[in-house]
Amino acid sequence: MKRSRSLVLSLVTAVVAAVGAVWVAMPAFAAGATASFVKTSDWGSGWEGRYTITNAGGTTVDGWTVTFDLPAGTTVGSYWDALLTSSGQRYTFTNRSWNGSIAPGASVSFGFLGNGPGAPANCQLNGASCGDGTTPPTTAPPTTAPPTTPPPTSPPPNTGLPKHILTGYWHNFDNPAVELRLRDVPAEYDVVAVAFAEATATPGAVTFAVDPGLSAALGGYTDADFSADVRALQSRGKKVIISVGGETGRVAVNDAASAAAFSDSVHALIQRYGFDGVDIDLENGLNPTYMAQALRSLRAKVGSRLIIAMAPQTIDMQSPGSSYFKLALDIKDILTVVNTQFYNSGAMLGCDRNAAYTQGTVNFVVALACIQLEAGLRPDQVGLGLPAGPGAAGGGVVAPSVVNAALDCLARGTNCGSFRPPRTYPGIRGAMTWSVNWDVTNGNAFARTVAPHLATLP
Repeated sequence: MKRSRSLVLSLVTAVVAAVGAVWVAMPAFAAGATASFVKTSDWGSGWEGRYTITNAGGTTVDGWTVTFDLPAGTTVGSYWDALLTSSGQRYTFTNRSWNGSIAPGASVSFGFLGNGPGAPANCQLNGASCGDGTTPPTTAPPTTAPPTTPPPTSPPPNTGLPKHILTGYWHNFDNPAVELRLRDVPAEYDVVAVAFAEATATPGAVTFAVDPGLSAALGGYTDADFSADVRALQSRGKKVIISVGGETGRVAVNDAASAAAFSDSVHALIQRYGFDGVDIDLENGLNPTYMAQALRSLRAKVGSRLIIAMAPQTIDMQSPGSSYFKLALDIKDILTVVNTQFYNSGAMLGCDRNAAYTQGTVNFVVALACIQLEAGLRPDQVGLGLPAGPGAAGGGVVAPSVVNAALDCLARGTNCGSFRPPRTYPGIRGAMTWSVNWDVTNGNAFARTVAPHLATLP
């Protein structure tokens, strides 16, 4: 989620024919670590790959870098659980802050999407050869699309929300959008996500208070006023949740201590302000293991009516192997909704994995939501996040009618573009927008168009 107008993350993929092996294995380098590669799926024009780095030595590996070549015409698209730089056809992946240390006998992995039929070659791990190729090859059978399974039927948590919901973010800061007191959020919104709780000096811990700039812009708006407004919205049947992160957020939950600090501090905010839940909107790295631990701890403190929402960027939900997607699947039994930001992303692959869809279209929203729906999330856990008109995002802004068409395509199989999902999902949860403030700035077109349409869904 973004605070300003300049919010562009451009990830555009190309698909060209090339030559290469289906699998490359690279064990053994001098310190006893191995790096092995496998294509976990292959659809002809592209594939999903995974490198696994295993520490077979007797001392901890402290940081890793995997570098390899791809043949001309084969490129890397989306990637996860690593940082990427490239020069020509040479690609370099390095560890994230939370997965760089590998204890003896342990392993970590990262993944990416490849465009074209080639495969990695000339691999190096921390500057030495990745190995001698003795690991037995494993080949994933070619597919025309990722494996599909019927949507899970396990019941959703009892959060007191309607079947289909509209979520909007409320600015706790002053920017070019209209400033609003919380109680003045339009009635069409079912869930209001307060943006944002901020990091403290204690790793994992967060805090919240009314922003001084916003208070001044509103002629004096205090924490007491805000708390009263939370109760006012709740008296109207609305839910108010605290969002953690944002574009500049630096909350890090990377170990058991920071997980406990996160859980304790969010619980304290819930007790102080009366929030109904928490929204995870971290755009600068996420450790799924410890964030899951933190959220389960928070749920144990609050109970089954706790709302747990997530707002990953588009790239974060391209594959079940990515950190955000893994978190969503790991806490599926207590997760309320994932409102993926289907904007500021450039072109992306959909669940058919046959083409890169252009943002700002029905095809883009439906084909990317389909990845989540076919990879294990229940339809009631999938929401469509779109900007609330001009000024709200750097790319992917759509007319509200496009949001309604995407909802129709997913729920009913009508109003689709050229892409049609493999089944319908009548339980699709709804839509989210960044933000309430930008929507009000633009005449409330998003809420007034999408909210009534949600009421017509099955």
